[in-house]
Amino acid sequence: MNRKLTLATLIAAAGLATAGGLAVAAQKTSAENDAVAELARTKITLIQAVAAAEQAHVGGKAAKAELNDENGAVVYEVEVVADNRQVFDVKVDAVSGKVLSSQADRMDAGKEDRD
Repeated sequence: MNRKLTLATLIAAAGLATAGGLAVAAQKTSAENDAVAELARTKITLIQAVAAAEQAHVGGKAAKAELNDENGAVVYEVEVVADNRQVFDVKVDAVSGKVLSSQADRMDAGKEDRD
């Protein structure tokens, strides 16, 4: 009797583990599909977005850039470090290439990258 209970417990645990794995795999695939869909909606490249962000701050250099969906609009978010070491978060429209906004990044103000 104890052996039947142990076998049933193992089968139930295996089933739960498989179901959990499938759920995680489905979430990852969904996130990957979102990224592909966002990329398909762009008209400019990441390099063009970085160039536009750097032009907004003459002498600045891009430190980080990523593509995001923001309320249905696809934008590149570029972190630019100016000559005076001030950090700016620059948003560039991924369709038109227009700089949408540029704001001082208060989170990175005065911090040096220690990676």
